[in-house]
This record gives sequence, structure tokens and C-alpha cells, in this order.
Amino acid sequence: MLGRCVVLVLGAAAILATLLPLLKEEAWWIRVFDFPRLQIIGVALLSALAAALVHLESWPGGWVAMGAMAAVGAYQLYRVIPYTPFVRKQAADATLLGPDKHLSLAVMNVLQYNKQAQRALGVIQACDPDVIMAVETDQWWLDQLRPLEKTHPYTCHEPLENTYGLLFFSRLPLRDARIEYLLDDDIPSVHAHVQIPGTDTWVRLYGLHPKPPAPAESKTSTKRDAELLLVGKAIEEKDEPTIVFGDMNDVAWSHTSELFRRVSGLLDPRVGRGMLPTFHAEYRLLRWPLDHVFISPDFKVANIERLPYVGSDHFPICIKVSYEPHAKAEQEQNAEQADAEDEQEAQEKIEKGFEEEEQQEAEEQRTPAEAALKLSH
Repeated sequence: MLGRCVVLVLGAAAILATLLPLLKEEAWWIRVFDFPRLQIIGVALLSALAAALVHLESWPGGWVAMGAMAAVGAYQLYRVIPYTPFVRKQAADATLLGPDKHLSLAVMNVLQYNKQAQRALGVIQACDPDVIMAVETDQWWLDQLRPLEKTHPYTCHEPLENTYGLLFFSRLPLRDARIEYLLDDDIPSVHAHVQIPGTDTWVRLYGLHPKPPAPAESKTSTKRDAELLLVGKAIEEKDEPTIVFGDMNDVAWSHTSELFRRVSGLLDPRVGRGMLPTFHAEYRLLRWPLDHVFISPDFKVANIERLPYVGSDHFPICIKVSYEPHAKAEQEQNAEQADAEDEQEAQEKIEKGFEEEEQQEAEEQRTPAEAALKLSH
């Protein structure tokens, strides 16, 4: 009896964790279930197996419960299977050899309170990418990572004390490099063009690190989604080589990430290669891909890897791509396409993000007396 009850509780938890995200609500306690799809698969399938062992089918409705557990596991597997080597690669393997027309980038969330700066510096220097973005960086981290400026003299920094500072280093020439605050007045992003080696072509870069949906950060995913889609819409309106990278605080398989790819027309190098989970670095059974690189169809992938531990809760990720515009038309066939419904949803999410930011600013400007009056009503 007890064993069957435990199985039912675990199975019900997996079912609930699968159904809640289908609501597409933006509350943090719903969106958080976008993340642990692998873990939900494990719980669902183990529950189905345990149900068979304890003969749950002999209970009224037992077969239904077991079928639901198996269906949940199958659905979650369907959502994550694109991020495995068992499907066709969305971004093809590079065919060019040599250093020309190749560009490498790394993104590293250092965890602002992490003090293992020498370890982090050593990992990045060993990888030696052309472009580096480090997030959760304050002035202390800027001081520690300044040795990178010897090899990467083109910079665009915004160190902050709120865990959303960013540092940007490039060994390649930059153009129009600037810091922008797209939605939150305390969440910066970097926007720049970098010259592709051996060419006269400049690639547009967006470096992002929006707030996650979490009680201590943001009660909803509204502004995170809006920031990503705002960039996606900007990319949609331009026809130029583009790379978006950063700690997106969202998983590759979320509805928003997929919507972003459809709207922007960018490719996800993880599709067909592997998940490369970057968070949480210290808990092997609780990991998912939060740090991303999305590329336009002008590029193919020479290499993508998760870098070693740097003392943070994130692993860095590094990618090397080749600029192959002759293959753009072929690559565009692999890109996901947005329909009218996607475009409308993206626009609505962007507008909602700005509305939430305006409401938050109004709340912050309200005097204590006004706030108390509001609460009294």
C-alpha cells in the first residue's frame, strides 16, 4: 500500500510538472518547470517502472496512471531529443580550414561572489577565443580579468555591483561597440560589430544576460522573454551575419527560446550535437543549458564545447564558427520559420515587457505614503 502511494505521488508530481508549463503563463513558479525536463523524464519513467513492480494496475485506474506516467516521459523526451546527437544538426559542420573566416567566442558567468579569479582566467586563456563575455562581474572582477586586455585590447565594459555587470573583450577590431539597457534600467547588454578575420565583413554581436524568473529576481519571465524577443525582432529586420550569445537564464527547449529562433531566423548549434548543460556546475543531477550561442545561417560550426569548472555555478561555453556565406541558402532551410501567430505573440510579449517595466518604475517612484495608501485599499 505504501509503495503504491509513493509511486502515485511521484508520478503525479511528474505529470503536474509537465502540464503546468503548457499554460504559457509567465509566473516564475510555472516557468521554472521549463528547466528540469531531463529530471522530469527520470522521475516519470522510474515511476512507471516502479508502478509495474508494485502492480499498480490492480488498483482502480492503475492502468490509466501508468499510461499517464509513460506519456509524460515520452513527451518530455520529445522536447529534449533535438538537443542530442540523434537528430540532424541545425547548424552544419564547418568545411573551411585555416584561421581565416573563423571566429571564436566564449561566454562565462563567473558568479560575482566567486573569488577563484585565477582559475577563471586560466580557463579562458587556455581556450583563447577571439571574443569573450564575462557576466556577473563587478569592479573586482574587472581588475582580476584585466590581463585579458593584453591579448584582447578591444573592450566594452559595464561592471556593476548588482550581479548583472558584464565585461567584453575582443582581439578583433570592434565597430559601434556600446552598452544598452533594453528593458530593465539595471540590466545591461552589449551590442557591437566585430570584423571576421581575413575578410572585410563585420558580424553583429548581441551579448545578453536577462533576469531569470525566480522569487529573488523577477516574479515573472515577462521581461526576460521580452528582451530576447526584442533582439529577435531587430535581427529579423536586418540581413547581416549575426551572433547572439550570453547567459539567457532560459533553457534551449523552452517555448520562448524556440519562439526566438523562429522570429530571428538564427540557428542553435546545440541541435543535433548535444545539450552541453552549463548550470548548475556543482550539482550533476540538476543541470540544464542556460548559456547559449545562436548564429545566423552565414555560419557553420567548427567546434562547440563546455569549458572546465571556474568556481562558479555556471560552466563557461565556447564556440568556434566559420563564415561560409556561400552555404547561407542551404542553412536557411534548416532555420525554423515564424508564422503570423508567432509574430503576433512576440510583439505582444515585447509590449507586455515594456508595460511591466513602466509599472515597476512607477512603483519605485511612489512615495512611502502613496505606497501605504495603496496597501490600505
